Amino acid sequence: MTARVLRPAVLVILGLIWLAPVYLLLVNASKPAAEYAADQVWRPISEFALIDNFREAWEIGSLGDAVTSTALYSVVAPGLAVLFGAAIGFGIVALRLRHGFFWFVLVFGGTVFPLQMILMPLFVGYVEAGIHDTRLGMIAIYTAITVPFAALVMRNFLGGIAHQVFEAAVVDGATTWRIFWRIYLPMSSSALVAVFILQATFVWNDLLLGLSLSRSSDVRPLMTAVAGLQDTYGGLQLTAVLAAGLLASLPTVVLFLATQRIFSRGLNLGQF
Repeated sequence: MTARVLRPAVLVILGLIWLAPVYLLLVNASKPAAEYAADQVWRPISEFALIDNFREAWEIGSLGDAVTSTALYSVVAPGLAVLFGAAIGFGIVALRLRHGFFWFVLVFGGTVFPLQMILMPLFVGYVEAGIHDTRLGMIAIYTAITVPFAALVMRNFLGGIAHQVFEAAVVDGATTWRIFWRIYLPMSSSALVAVFILQATFVWNDLLLGLSLSRSSDVRPLMTAVAGLQDTYGGLQLTAVLAAGLLASLPTVVLFLATQRIFSRGLNLGQF
């Protein structure tokens, strides 16, 4: 009896602790600037000003270009990553690529080193190549760092498809490209969607690469733009900055809620 009561109580307490930052964000982002005080962050709102704070952050903070750029990065880079990852998994599993495990380790080995270790050579290389502070450069780096995880998941998933499927398609006269595009990709749609969601969320929430490889308002990602709203040049009230943070987090929340069933199915089938 004690365990039946204690367990839900502990879960409720942990849930409240987890939700506390969400409460602070929602409440303080909805306050007028005049009502905000550091010693009253837990105080409920008396006047709802969230829309005004949204408007101030959007107009004065110039978030429109950052949202457009980040949406582009979050769609193109993960999309390319899942295609490359699926192609790598297909080559290793279906085509029985010679030394396939070595090539997989070579691809996945890029995740061994922390990203901070390569920032300086990456920055120098981008400047010398002329792609620093360009959308093409941001798409390239986001694609490169998301391919290894996509390759890992797709290799595991495609390994669960019987090789007789590939052999039967070859007997029927299908080309390798047709087998990959018309058979293997549709069969792995759930895993592709799950990986895309995870990688799109990573790209959307990125701050480090945006700070290092971009500086223009029409190139920098959204999180980098939000981080600069309260600096010397931004100068927005903290309530507007919090509203901008809330605005930046909404798309990923909506994405997870809209694709929750597909995402869960992809995680299970992908055998993470």
